[in-house]
Amino acid sequence: MVVLNKIYTKTGDDGTTALGTGERRLKFDLRVESYGTVDETNATLGMVRLHTADTDIDGMLSRIQNDLFDLGADLATPDTGEKLEYEPLRMIESQVTRIEQDIDKLNADLDPLRSFILPGGSPAAAALHVSRTVARRAERLIVHLGETPGEHVNPHCIRYMNRVSDFLFVAARHVNDGGKADILWVPGENR
Repeated sequence: MVVLNKIYTKTGDDGTTALGTGERRLKFDLRVESYGTVDETNATLGMVRLHTADTDIDGMLSRIQNDLFDLGADLATPDTGEKLEYEPLRMIESQVTRIEQDIDKLNADLDPLRSFILPGGSPAAAALHVSRTVARRAERLIVHLGETPGEHVNPHCIRYMNRVSDFLFVAARHVNDGGKADILWVPGENR
């Protein structure tokens, strides 16, 4: 259970923050950047949900937001192989499977793309595309972290973040009148 009685502790005033293991790292450490960008993705989804409150994807987005907190907790508690006093929260296969099912459900009624699309169309779609790009940045950072010597990343974290951006792309098309309001990229149109 999380209990936050006092919001500021002053322990980060030296430019460090604590991981779930208690280890302190600089605030620009790649691990901190990774879970911080996952948190940023989550915040953008909060903004998206202002546009999707009465749609069929809002429940999906709510589940993704909760999963992103799980993912951040996983990243914030690196698996060093040492025994901890508690069981750390880890992403699992069923979370990846569930978001894949949501993607498939939304994608089933969309026409195949014959061109890249430009972010936009409706306010909800534009907001989903912003979230998609932040999710891709989080994914790149997590992959970089996983490739860094001495760091470990649960592979379900990478897979889940990859699916989040896929979901957001399909959801943007879904809210754009099933893709009918998508704005297609026309290569070289303004030359």
